[in-house]
Amino acid sequence: MIRLFIPHDLAAGAELALDHAQSHYLASVMRQDVGAQVALFNGRDGEWLSVVTAVTRRAVALRAQSRSRPQTMGPDLDLIVAVVKRGRVETIVEKAAELGARRVRLALTERTNADRARVERLTAIATEAAEQTGRLDVPAVLEPVKLSKLIDGWDAGRRLLFCDEAGDASPILEALSPQAGGEPWAILIGPEGGFSPAERERLRGLPYAVPASLGPRILRADTAAISALTLWQAALGDWASPTRLGGAP
Repeated sequence: MIRLFIPHDLAAGAELALDHAQSHYLASVMRQDVGAQVALFNGRDGEWLSVVTAVTRRAVALRAQSRSRPQTMGPDLDLIVAVVKRGRVETIVEKAAELGARRVRLALTERTNADRARVERLTAIATEAAEQTGRLDVPAVLEPVKLSKLIDGWDAGRRLLFCDEAGDASPILEALSPQAGGEPWAILIGPEGGFSPAERERLRGLPYAVPASLGPRILRADTAAISALTLWQAALGDWASPTRLGGAP
């Protein structure tokens, strides 16, 4: 069944009008007509089975009928990644959504080569990935911020998995094995040029940071992000235990 993320509140009998892009997708691309069923979600009210009630040149209208799934949330997990080339950062955002990250924070490091990111475009990619994967929320994609500023304002209650390519950190599964799941975490991926010595020294000195190695090979940022997210989910996230689903947004 087609799934769409919408900003509107969802309740039985709610009459909903899709925006132009979603109306075009539903009517012209997927060729859905009056009576077609569509699953809708908004990140707050769960997933609702809905029916198309009107198809016009201006918009597609639907009526919410019944809730098919209650609202649940995955782990409180941020992915922090240095801004890289457009194609790679788009892949990172797409896979972060598929792998259950709740937020993607873009960072500017001392060796970051790119300093711009089209957050609106990245949000659209995250939304499409959420629709396709069956999750009931869309990960937030935040504007780039200097890494030093991000650390200055850090909540010490959120653990930070620092993926360190220097080679002297513990293997990631070993580093995660004594850690606790069910609490806020973030994963930090550096730029393709690596962290500077000063950045690495500061990160290693943070009491909430967990340095970890992703193996003997140097990985590109997108590969590193996918690998770290996968391993974290397997060790501490909702791959390890389905009971960790359902936390508050």
